[in-house]
Amino acid sequence: MLKSIIVLGGRHWWLSFLLWMVLIAPVQAAVELRIAVEQGVKQVTLGSSTTAIVRDGTGQAVGDLKAMAGMTAETNGSGIKLGQWQGKSLWIEPKDNGYVWIGDRWYRGRTRLVSSQKKLTAVNHVDLEHYLYSVIGAEMSPSWPIEALKAQAVAARSYVLHQRNKSKSDIYDIGDTQRWQVYKGLNSETASTHQAVNATAGQIMTYGNKVILAVFHAASGGHTENVEDIWWSEPIPYLQGVPDYDQGTPVYQWTKSFSASQLSQKIPGVGNIIAMTPVERTPRGRVITLKVEGSRSTKTIKGKELRKILGLKSRLFTVSKTENGFQFNGRGYGHGLGLSQWGAYNLSRRGLNYLQILSHYYSSAKLSQID
Repeated sequence: MLKSIIVLGGRHWWLSFLLWMVLIAPVQAAVELRIAVEQGVKQVTLGSSTTAIVRDGTGQAVGDLKAMAGMTAETNGSGIKLGQWQGKSLWIEPKDNGYVWIGDRWYRGRTRLVSSQKKLTAVNHVDLEHYLYSVIGAEMSPSWPIEALKAQAVAARSYVLHQRNKSKSDIYDIGDTQRWQVYKGLNSETASTHQAVNATAGQIMTYGNKVILAVFHAASGGHTENVEDIWWSEPIPYLQGVPDYDQGTPVYQWTKSFSASQLSQKIPGVGNIIAMTPVERTPRGRVITLKVEGSRSTKTIKGKELRKILGLKSRLFTVSKTENGFQFNGRGYGHGLGLSQWGAYNLSRRGLNYLQILSHYYSSAKLSQID
């Protein structure tokens, strides 16, 4: 429960931290995002750093949630139950710029609880710039050069607005995991992430007067990819491969080995694996398909699927047979499209600013300001 978490962490420490966050918080901006931070669960712990208004689905205030008191929201036959309050949808709105506790961490903004198919979704409604304070620290080390952090801020702002524009959900715009971009609430905010976001406030990358799909990854392994070679889409001018500058970084090169028995468990149905041979590659070397020959049968696996099954850092690899199994030698981490985070790190250390970094990885796109 929230109460026990606060006590174990030190009540006065939390109060000091929350007071500091209030003092540095800038004026609320206009764009509000809807971030799904809990999806398809039966219950979730909620709380507020200040007294919070509880509203029903129509927006009518139905009561107050006491400050620093945890409660459990859970689904029941008619929707959601939170203490004495019930409904298909409930809102938790902290007063006086307070913060809301969802699950196991603090968040800015307000929270909507929605019931669907006897499951619960908790959606954090938060200002765009405040959201980015967290995302930058979750996606990059806050200790990295400020120009790299600023480039990440513009990319992340562009990405979430692009996703918001195409979202088909009437409940949320985007999730909080790597499937979208990582969001950890106040946990990943630092002075440097605030600096990077504030210095680029409202800035986005556009192409043809539309915000771009500003995807990014950790490292490409020497050269980023063309989007049509990775996602089989139509070519996109600003997502074309360019030389990367991620050499010498922790994920530029990697190795992962498996025993024959491990591979047989992870790739069932072929028997004892005899050979693994890449069949198709992208022009830059990422595996599109790979043939697995076993004692009972042979199957062809997509590179994307194999990466997920084996937990490989990327699809840019070679595979060789060893005495006890197979070894994968690869480069890079991620899909290889758009901004390379480690590349941005190295370029910023060479003296490039965030605009130069962005123009390198998103060629043909231009910097714009949100209206």
